[in-house]
Amino acid sequence: MDMNNETQLEKVLLIGLNYFKPKRMLSAQASLEELEHLTKTAGGIVAEKILINREAPHPGHYLGKGKIDEINEIVADKEIDLIIIDDELSIRQQLNLDQKIQCRVIDRSALILQIFADRAKTREGKLQIECAQLSYLMPRLSGKGKEMSRLGGGIGTRGPGESQLEKDRRQIRHHIESLQSEIESIRKQRNVTRSHREKMELPVLSLVGYTNAGKSTLLNALTASAVTAEDKLFATLDPSTRRLDLNGTEALLTDTVGFIQQLPHSLVTAFRATLEEASFSDLLIHVIDASHPDMESQIKTVHKVLEEIGCQEKPIVHVFNKVDQVADPIELQQSLSRYSPAVLISAKTGNGLDTLKKVLLENLPKPPRKVTFRIPAAEGHIINLLYEAGSVISIDYGPEEIIGEAFLPELTIQKLSKYIQTKSMGCPSL
Repeated sequence: MDMNNETQLEKVLLIGLNYFKPKRMLSAQASLEELEHLTKTAGGIVAEKILINREAPHPGHYLGKGKIDEINEIVADKEIDLIIIDDELSIRQQLNLDQKIQCRVIDRSALILQIFADRAKTREGKLQIECAQLSYLMPRLSGKGKEMSRLGGGIGTRGPGESQLEKDRRQIRHHIESLQSEIESIRKQRNVTRSHREKMELPVLSLVGYTNAGKSTLLNALTASAVTAEDKLFATLDPSTRRLDLNGTEALLTDTVGFIQQLPHSLVTAFRATLEEASFSDLLIHVIDASHPDMESQIKTVHKVLEEIGCQEKPIVHVFNKVDQVADPIELQQSLSRYSPAVLISAKTGNGLDTLKKVLLENLPKPPRKVTFRIPAAEGHIINLLYEAGSVISIDYGPEEIIGEAFLPELTIQKLSKYIQTKSMGCPSL
């Protein structure tokens, strides 16, 4: 039987735990509903959802013994094929549940990894997800028995890493190292491409936002492209860059992977490629699903991920999408005042796109300026900041001062103002 068809027939039981979790942005109920959407994206049929109240997860089994017995009754009664836990299980919890529950059990992280495996298109994306799957699953292998049988097929088991999981840990570690080496090689090639873009002196804008907020639809609407845009979570995994005309000013617009709460750390690391595009951008466009009931929590999640990848100080325009589906426009107007600059649009209908282009043009960072810097020799570490942020033209290391010239972006000039003297306007000649 075809693997995808087999997966579509899997009956899934979703289990959420309602307990205090400091890093959780969504409520336990909203998180469980999001897990349902993720499960459908992976091809599963949700037979039932259960939300359990506990002070904390059981350290050994995640769930209490009585609840495990109840779940086994549901599994038998409803012929459940798979249980997905709305959390990241420890290795101990995973193995214990495998032994106690009468069907396969995976956690939220394994599900997200599966969706990424299904949707990665580029060579780099496939390598990255294979590396992430192996890193996640390797410590969960106990060698033989039911734990290994979990890898035989279905949601949470498919993907390029599957064949490697039958090998011992040493072979897997060696394979991970090989994957990382190839990923790094592709990354260097991507840096060459990015350098070529910079020489073209075109500003780069990146679309960021919670998964399924409408980033790809907006990219298509702004650039007349045909990037895949589906009403599914993680429809876009690989970066797509298109030329954008902002009322006569040419720019580059890049789509990025959607963010989500509790994104497995291995994926944040693995999909550095698409996140890097955001970190090298001149302006971020935060696309927000204005019709989502947990819009504010999704905004906070995106801001948190941007902070984790070092983009918290990037200029950002908040774009409230899907306004044609908003039930309470007055409440939305209140959100606009908290996230300035902000624009209301519908990428699907085209409403507000002209206003968005105008706002984007107004918020593009000013071009780098040529400045003179004077840095005390004792604070020589500041030189590293200059090289990272801009282009150093000349430098003279004196016994007491380091003096030179550089082209620097406006934000860096402001941050290092006590060391810098503005010399003239302009851009470096290339």
